[in-house]
Amino acid sequence: MELRDIEIFLTLAEELHFGRTAARLHVSQARISQSIKQQERRIGGALFERSSRTVRLTPVGEQLRGDLLPIYHGLKQSVQRARDAARGVTDVLRIGMIPSNTYDLRPFWDTFRKRHPQWGLRVRHNQFMDPFGPLRRGQIDLLVSWLPVEERDLTVGPMIFCEPRVLAVASDHVLAESDTVSWEVLGDFGSLGAVEPAPDYWEDAFTPFYTPSGRPVERQRTIATLDDLYTLISTGEGVNSLGRHVIRYHPRPDVVYLPYHDAPLLRWGLVWRSESDSPLIRAFLEVVRYLGTPELS
Repeated sequence: MELRDIEIFLTLAEELHFGRTAARLHVSQARISQSIKQQERRIGGALFERSSRTVRLTPVGEQLRGDLLPIYHGLKQSVQRARDAARGVTDVLRIGMIPSNTYDLRPFWDTFRKRHPQWGLRVRHNQFMDPFGPLRRGQIDLLVSWLPVEERDLTVGPMIFCEPRVLAVASDHVLAESDTVSWEVLGDFGSLGAVEPAPDYWEDAFTPFYTPSGRPVERQRTIATLDDLYTLISTGEGVNSLGRHVIRYHPRPDVVYLPYHDAPLLRWGLVWRSESDSPLIRAFLEVVRYLGTPELS
């Protein structure tokens, strides 16, 4: 199996959508279908169950994904280390970001690079689905996550920024003309929930299960990606609380962002595996302590 075919299979196994897989890998859907069919012929069994609405892994596909993931990540890391060595970079700090505002944190990236030119820095998006998986699998060294994080095997460091919250609604939603909203509106309209459950305390910190007066906040629909979230909001099938940085990074004609006047600030902090004692991590933490924690408006 060629490396590109492995990449196609693993990406489709994650996205479970041919269109999103093609867009992510910058190839046609026909190329994705062709690769999967070739792999299924070689293996002698179906890797995916397909219908007009869903794509899911078969038991054979599940087994293949489990076997290939560590091999694929190992190969990618080996190739990247060779590239870094060719550029004179001795090691690389890998940071995963759940929020979208990478540009806001440029002072941290730039200061780290200036202080430590012998080290590389790689910042990538981290899905809110399986948020701590990349840390535990060794794919990243640091995670920028909303707080609190209370996992036994993970350590929480300094807060890297905080921000107000907004409620995202469709442009024709009944609330769309409001100047501000209360945390209590979640009791009226509910919220969206993740397809794969996150730790309750962590989900509650982002979108509470109960309003301040004690009313339940029902999860109306489930989502797997940010695209799912915006599709459901824009079509009027749900509302959702988000950090205020989305106003700058995700402006849309079909979505309105309404500021809360009584919601607590959303806090974002650095998280890493407790067993890691990396000089790169310590150096980045020192940068954050030196620059301080901004509150983004």
